[in-house]
Amino acid sequence: MSHLPVLILVVYFAAALLLPLLAKLKKSFPGWGALAVTSLALLLSIASALYVGENGPYSYFPGGHGGPGIEITVDWVTVLMHLTINLVGVLILVYSLGDLKSELHPDSLPAYYSIYLVMLAALNGLVMAGDLFNLYIFIEICTIAACALVAIKPGKLCLEAGLKYMFLSTLGSRMILLGIGLVYMVTGELNMGALSEAIPLAFSSYPWNIYVAMSLFIVGFGIKSALFPLHVWLPDAHASAAAPSSAIHSGLIIKVFIIVVARLIFQIFGANLFAAIPAPEVILLLSTIGIFAGSVLAIAQTDIKRMLAYSTIAQISYIFMGFALAVPSGIMGGLLHIVNHGIMKSMLFLAAGAIIYKTGIRKIDELRGIGFRMPLTMSIFSIGALSMVGIPGFSGFISKYYLAFGALEAGKPIYVAVILASSLLNAIYYLPIVVRAFLGHKEGKFVWDQLPWPMATAMVIMAAFNLLFGILPGSLLRLVELAATALLS
Repeated sequence: MSHLPVLILVVYFAAALLLPLLAKLKKSFPGWGALAVTSLALLLSIASALYVGENGPYSYFPGGHGGPGIEITVDWVTVLMHLTINLVGVLILVYSLGDLKSELHPDSLPAYYSIYLVMLAALNGLVMAGDLFNLYIFIEICTIAACALVAIKPGKLCLEAGLKYMFLSTLGSRMILLGIGLVYMVTGELNMGALSEAIPLAFSSYPWNIYVAMSLFIVGFGIKSALFPLHVWLPDAHASAAAPSSAIHSGLIIKVFIIVVARLIFQIFGANLFAAIPAPEVILLLSTIGIFAGSVLAIAQTDIKRMLAYSTIAQISYIFMGFALAVPSGIMGGLLHIVNHGIMKSMLFLAAGAIIYKTGIRKIDELRGIGFRMPLTMSIFSIGALSMVGIPGFSGFISKYYLAFGALEAGKPIYVAVILASSLLNAIYYLPIVVRAFLGHKEGKFVWDQLPWPMATAMVIMAAFNLLFGILPGSLLRLVELAATALLS
């Protein structure tokens, strides 16, 4: 049972190799085969969570020898992220079965599904890597797959966005690699458990190496996770990609990089070194600017997917703010927003994709009355929008509540005001869309959405989770509390 997390990787990578070959037998096989694989990975994640619940967190060396070497760490952070990655991943894939034929060339579909599985494998690997070497391998796999998911859609804009993403993400990777080199140079260790003991000793002799290494990690992962002002690749990538690609980028990929840098900061360097730079104040400042800048830029957009992309910049800043507060409630708020935003922003991108699929409309001004033509899709979009604003009863409210409580716990009430003000800004660009859709000029008679069932099913399930975590968040809160404790241990 302890090998279940590794089995997730084996299943994903093996399937990614086989799907293009099996596509030659039947063209529809890659999509349904990928769905079967992601469903199996989700079941393995659940089984792994139950195992950790019974036996506690653990780590081991697959090669059977101690470090330095490849190490797998499975704690409550790993459990939380595995469940999130594979749940959201399988729902996005269900949606893809109905949508991708309209966005990609038929000959590209097998490659897309293979890249998608490689991406999910890399994301799962990133959150359970217990050594910096293994971690960097998964970073590079994730970078290549993420850029490919953007560039695979036909069109000049997608290719340009993919190349921009590749260039800047590669810059982030080089900074992370340099940080790893500095850490290894002064400690002789790559395994995270050993580093947590070696870094305090090395700090007494090589303080600047440690400071620079930590700064490189923060900036490198900041580029990959679109921390303001390192976000410049994100709007084009998210707005131009296929709807499922936009959903996985905004919902999962950038969140996993935040988790990785948070694990490095708190579990390797420690909160005291983190505060000594002083990184928390810088990140809190950038997060505050990012929240307002992302919201203002979202208000200015006329394209619905581009609006959602700029909204992501603001929402990512919430997560960084929670971790930078460096108190249990703030950490819980950040972790909650990773899960909740992963679901609600994926749902919003998929709903926007459904509107484009059915009507071809991307302009926000042209969505007036769309609620009468696509009532299911717009109802789901409305649930996501209200959650993003932070209305009680929706999952986004729970995240913001813990972030605000974390600000008070950290003795920084100014950030409560930031969260409240940003919620008002969110309302300015989300609520008018909802109002126009249902209360605007009615065009034609009321009809059902007439979407392919995979698209409708995926969105409905995401909406159900959004409401569940908003009304009955108890189970999620318990898991997040365990993950926050593990992260700070």
